[in-house]
Amino acid sequence: MKLLLTGAAGQLGVALRQQCPAGVSLVATSRLGGEGLIALDLADAQACAAAVHAHRPDWVLNAGAYTAVDKAETEPELAHAVNAGAPCVFAEALRQTGGRLLQVSTDFVFNGAQGSPYRPEQPRDPLGVYGASKAAGEEAVEQLLGSYGRGVILRTSWVMGPVGRNFALTMLRLHRERGASGQPLAVVADQVGCPTSTHTLAQACWRLIERAAGSLSADSSSALSPILHWSDAGAASWYDVAVAVGSLGVDLGLLERAAVVNPITTVDYPTPAQRPSYSLLDCTDTRRALALEPTHWRTALCQLLAASD
Repeated sequence: MKLLLTGAAGQLGVALRQQCPAGVSLVATSRLGGEGLIALDLADAQACAAAVHAHRPDWVLNAGAYTAVDKAETEPELAHAVNAGAPCVFAEALRQTGGRLLQVSTDFVFNGAQGSPYRPEQPRDPLGVYGASKAAGEEAVEQLLGSYGRGVILRTSWVMGPVGRNFALTMLRLHRERGASGQPLAVVADQVGCPTSTHTLAQACWRLIERAAGSLSADSSSALSPILHWSDAGAASWYDVAVAVGSLGVDLGLLERAAVVNPITTVDYPTPAQRPSYSLLDCTDTRRALALEPTHWRTALCQLLAASD
């Protein structure tokens, strides 16, 4: 099987490459290229179409994205080109070549107002440019590949890994700096979701592709839905995660001393983009369909911190 991977230099892309199964011929791409990577700018529609036609993959795993949530408010054209335009082009090209698309998406396609976990079939209602651009990408995949059964959308939330830029590693750095100086941290406590480790998310992606290809054992008979949800288990606020990073960092010997973390509200920390206050994803059907046991977010966080530099 040949698979074209986008975003291969990003935190999820690194985990996907590390876990690439035997027998998969991986064509790994990133915006700037690099060692072992092919340059592919997702904002370049012509280049995206050309990549599919040149490599004719069995799957495109679109893990690349424009993820600067606040910056998207001032760069809507670029955010939509990457998050909506690229999936649309991939879907159009794959409809011609016969391949399949796994589109990685986000909890930000929901407005966070319902206060209970979101089911995959619930209507999208994004709050900002980032969420709207990802929602548009989902809609393109559904419209172009849905009737063929060759497009799958996997939504996830609060992605964090041992490499790259993410909340967990930022908090680890701030704990190191503030703990040494005795300065406290202030972290938002009224936005609730669930952290997702790149390790467990990559496992879910590869299992999904394996399952879709029909190579799982016959005792896992649940049919895959066109939209799936995956996150680690449990629920947390950003404040909860920040406190856990400090505690686990000390336990793992990564910190001599954790900083004091003070909870604040979203109003206390205004940002250009509005964020959903509750974006927990209901992953029950996905876990059953993929036959994967969930890892609690705190356990996964401990593992990623232990693996960080």
